[in-house]
Amino acid sequence: MRRPLQVTLLVLSGLGLLHASLFTDLCLRYVKSSMRPMLVVSGFLLILLGIAEAWSRSRQNPGMDGHHTGQDHIGENHIDQHHTELPEEHTGHNHSKVPRVAWLLFLPALSLLFYAPPALGAYTASRAATKAVPVQDSFDPLPATSPLPMTLTDFTTRVQQDRKRVIKGRTVQMTGFVTPDKGSAYWDLTRIMISCCAADAQSIKVRVYGIPALSANTWVTITGTWHASGTLGTSSAAAALDGVTVEKVAKPVNAYQDALPFPSAR
Repeated sequence: MRRPLQVTLLVLSGLGLLHASLFTDLCLRYVKSSMRPMLVVSGFLLILLGIAEAWSRSRQNPGMDGHHTGQDHIGENHIDQHHTELPEEHTGHNHSKVPRVAWLLFLPALSLLFYAPPALGAYTASRAATKAVPVQDSFDPLPATSPLPMTLTDFTTRVQQDRKRVIKGRTVQMTGFVTPDKGSAYWDLTRIMISCCAADAQSIKVRVYGIPALSANTWVTITGTWHASGTLGTSSAAAALDGVTVEKVAKPVNAYQDALPFPSAR
């Protein structure tokens, strides 16, 4: 690839990273927030490399190409004679042109600037591996608050592992997005979790009965009680909810964590 195109690619890639990580929250669609500073630094480095490459090229003496020593002319004449003596098929191909496939390198940079891929949602959740809930031997007493805010992991753990069954009859409140199950009488309240980036995404779901599903990927806060299915306090108990109320909410900043929601993202 020619140097002007290399410079352009470096600068565009750097601007794309800064657009996604510094000027907007787009990067949080694909990576954990802890990786954001590294993306910002990478963006600045790419831009600096592009500027350094452009400056280096501008510093080259344009007169050097037109002034050669006698030895240079001898060497050039020798090379020219050598090439003229070889058949055309042995002269090699022309490296001065940019391979067409190289232009594809611009697509990721331009996509970050003008059309960033959407965040993970119901489509991914229906195909991503389900995260196993951690084994817990003892549980703290539940607060008397009603409805009781809980994460999907806490609710599932209480339902399937708490032998005291204190979750029975309690009205809980959870936040996630809608993953419809076509043709079923229920839908899934879902959270997606990532350890590093979108490639290692896992989901956790709580099945919801009694409330019609909203459109896929709609973020909601739902209240309800445990849906009696299986033996409470054992692995046979279903992580399911009899919904009472549902309210649309804005997507939280910590959307890729199974945590109580922080303030809404911009």
